[in-house]
Amino acid sequence: MHTGLGAGLPLRVATRYVAPLREGGSLPGLMEADDLGTYVVKFRGAGQGPKVLVAEVICSGLARALDLPVPELVAIDLDPALSPGEPDEEIQELLRASVGLNLGVDYLPGALDFDPADIDGDVTLSGRVMWFDALIQNADRSWRNPNMLHWHGRLVLIDHGAALVFHHDWSRAADSAARPYPVGEHALVRFTPDVSAAAEACTPLLTDEVLREVVSAVPDAWLQTEPDRSPEELRAAYVTRLRARLERQAEWLPELVTAAAAGPQIRSAADSRPGWLARRGRGAQS
Repeated sequence: MHTGLGAGLPLRVATRYVAPLREGGSLPGLMEADDLGTYVVKFRGAGQGPKVLVAEVICSGLARALDLPVPELVAIDLDPALSPGEPDEEIQELLRASVGLNLGVDYLPGALDFDPADIDGDVTLSGRVMWFDALIQNADRSWRNPNMLHWHGRLVLIDHGAALVFHHDWSRAADSAARPYPVGEHALVRFTPDVSAAAEACTPLLTDEVLREVVSAVPDAWLQTEPDRSPEELRAAYVTRLRARLERQAEWLPELVTAAAAGPQIRSAADSRPGWLARRGRGAQS
């Protein structure tokens, strides 16, 4: 049974708003919490809405199940008393709109932009990242905006709010299960990732039990976006859609393997991300 509080995420209480991180399209902010930790907070009241937070939680859980490095996540409880102390009216409005549970991403001090040395020659790691992105249909890991950091000598994957595009239109969600994943501008395509081996290794790890556990971490408060579905019904729908994506690999994987082996195919289009997604600056943990 879910209480609607932090669900499967550790619950923290925000104590101070430190600074805005304006590189991100959702206006994340750096905040301190009652555990003395510092977090990049993504707000439920931002223009992109709580579905971005849902995608972050689910994709982070999947990454962990695949042994891919991602920051720790927590649920951040935001008190309305914090907003009046902010001099910036835009931030005040955002904090007021985000009272309650928000998403906290562990702040990685000293993290640098993606360093190709973290992945150069490692076709196994690059293959797993690309397969993971294809599974979640991540529209936001291009060479322009890698959404990967170099921290303590290793690669860390961040920002998965643009993934799981199917949940923006549940009436057509089933159509996305076999949709090809464009990799021509993927940040790792030039490393000729071994996607075929990644699929063979990763697919058995994502059992129905794992999918249910990953989705169960999403708080009820972020699953109240569909008036005709309860949070539990939506959790089941996420599991169904992820399972369908896995089961229909025969339809999208061969093209992905071929494209990955072919290397970069930079298109003339300014960006391959969907129009509803605001652009984000690269190299920011946002």
